[in-house]
Amino acid sequence: MSSYLILFFAIAFEVIGTMMLPVTNGFSKVVPSILVILFYTISFYFLSITVQKLPLAIVYASWAGLGVFTVSLLSYIFYKQTLNWQTVLGLFFIVIGVVLVNIYKTGD
Repeated sequence: MSSYLILFFAIAFEVIGTMMLPVTNGFSKVVPSILVILFYTISFYFLSITVQKLPLAIVYASWAGLGVFTVSLLSYIFYKQTLNWQTVLGLFFIVIGVVLVNIYKTGD
Protein backbone atom coordinates (compact mmCIF):
# COMPACT_ATOMS: atom_id res chain seq x y z
CA MET A 1 0.00 0.00 0.00
CA SER A 2 1.26 3.48 -0.83
CA SER A 3 2.83 5.46 2.02
CA TYR A 4 0.70 8.44 1.10
CA LEU A 5 -2.48 6.37 1.22
CA ILE A 6 -1.55 5.17 4.71
CA LEU A 7 -0.82 8.79 5.66
CA PHE A 8 -4.25 9.74 4.33
CA PHE A 9 -5.84 7.15 6.65
CA ALA A 10 -3.82 8.52 9.58
CA ILE A 11 -5.12 12.02 8.83
CA ALA A 12 -8.69 10.80 8.36
CA PHE A 13 -8.79 8.95 11.69
CA GLU A 14 -7.20 11.91 13.49
CA VAL A 15 -9.78 14.27 12.00
CA ILE A 16 -12.69 11.98 12.95
CA GLY A 17 -11.34 11.71 16.49
CA THR A 18 -10.90 15.46 16.78
CA MET A 19 -14.35 16.17 15.39
CA MET A 20 -15.83 13.85 18.01
CA LEU A 21 -14.12 15.59 20.95
CA PRO A 22 -17.02 17.99 21.61
CA VAL A 23 -19.43 15.03 21.64
CA THR A 24 -17.52 13.48 24.56
CA ASN A 25 -18.60 16.41 26.76
CA GLY A 26 -15.23 16.55 28.51
CA PHE A 27 -14.86 12.75 28.35
CA SER A 28 -17.96 12.36 30.51
CA LYS A 29 -19.81 10.34 27.84
CA VAL A 30 -18.38 6.84 27.70
CA VAL A 31 -19.08 5.67 24.13
CA PRO A 32 -17.92 8.84 22.34
CA SER A 33 -14.85 8.97 24.61
CA ILE A 34 -13.92 5.38 23.74
CA LEU A 35 -14.39 6.15 20.04
CA VAL A 36 -12.14 9.21 20.25
CA ILE A 37 -9.40 7.15 21.90
CA LEU A 38 -9.87 4.40 19.32
CA PHE A 39 -9.68 6.81 16.37
CA TYR A 40 -6.54 8.47 17.74
CA THR A 41 -4.96 5.06 18.37
CA ILE A 42 -5.68 3.97 14.79
CA SER A 43 -4.31 7.27 13.51
CA PHE A 44 -1.06 6.83 15.42
CA TYR A 45 -0.80 3.24 14.20
CA PHE A 46 -0.98 4.43 10.59
CA LEU A 47 1.54 7.19 11.39
CA SER A 48 3.94 4.61 12.79
CA ILE A 49 3.76 2.70 9.51
CA THR A 50 4.19 5.84 7.41
CA VAL A 51 7.31 7.07 9.22
CA GLN A 52 9.08 3.84 8.27
CA LYS A 53 8.93 4.87 4.62
CA LEU A 54 8.80 8.68 4.62
CA PRO A 55 10.81 11.25 6.60
CA LEU A 56 9.26 12.08 9.98
CA ALA A 57 9.27 15.83 9.29
CA ILE A 58 7.30 15.32 6.07
CA VAL A 59 4.84 12.93 7.68
CA TYR A 60 4.20 15.14 10.70
CA ALA A 61 3.89 18.36 8.67
CA SER A 62 1.38 16.69 6.37
CA TRP A 63 -0.57 15.01 9.18
CA ALA A 64 -0.78 18.11 11.34
CA GLY A 65 -1.29 20.63 8.54
CA LEU A 66 -3.94 18.75 6.62
CA GLY A 67 -5.58 17.74 9.90
CA VAL A 68 -5.88 21.39 10.99
CA PHE A 69 -7.18 22.39 7.57
CA THR A 70 -9.80 19.62 7.48
CA VAL A 71 -10.94 20.08 11.08
CA SER A 72 -11.36 23.82 10.47
CA LEU A 73 -13.54 23.26 7.43
CA LEU A 74 -15.59 20.50 9.06
CA SER A 75 -16.06 22.60 12.22
CA TYR A 76 -17.46 25.35 10.01
CA ILE A 77 -19.91 22.88 8.44
CA PHE A 78 -20.95 20.75 11.42
CA TYR A 79 -20.44 23.01 14.44
CA LYS A 80 -21.28 26.31 12.68
CA GLN A 81 -17.98 27.86 13.76
CA THR A 82 -17.05 31.02 11.90
CA LEU A 83 -14.15 31.39 9.52
CA ASN A 84 -13.11 34.96 8.75
CA TRP A 85 -10.99 35.85 5.75
CA GLN A 86 -7.80 35.83 7.83
CA THR A 87 -8.49 32.27 8.95
CA VAL A 88 -9.24 31.14 5.41
CA LEU A 89 -6.01 32.78 4.22
CA GLY A 90 -4.07 31.02 6.99
CA LEU A 91 -5.62 27.67 6.04
CA PHE A 92 -4.67 28.31 2.43
CA PHE A 93 -1.07 28.92 3.52
CA ILE A 94 -1.08 25.66 5.50
CA VAL A 95 -2.10 23.71 2.40
CA ILE A 96 0.51 25.50 0.28
CA GLY A 97 3.13 24.70 2.93
CA VAL A 98 2.22 21.02 2.99
CA VAL A 99 2.35 20.85 -0.80
CA LEU A 100 5.76 22.56 -0.90
CA VAL A 101 7.17 20.31 1.83
CA ASN A 102 6.06 17.22 -0.07
CA ILE A 103 7.26 18.44 -3.47
CA TYR A 104 10.74 19.26 -2.22
CA LYS A 105 11.19 16.44 0.29
CA THR A 106 14.48 14.58 0.55
CA GLY A 107 15.50 11.33 2.10
CA ASP A 108 13.32 8.81 0.23
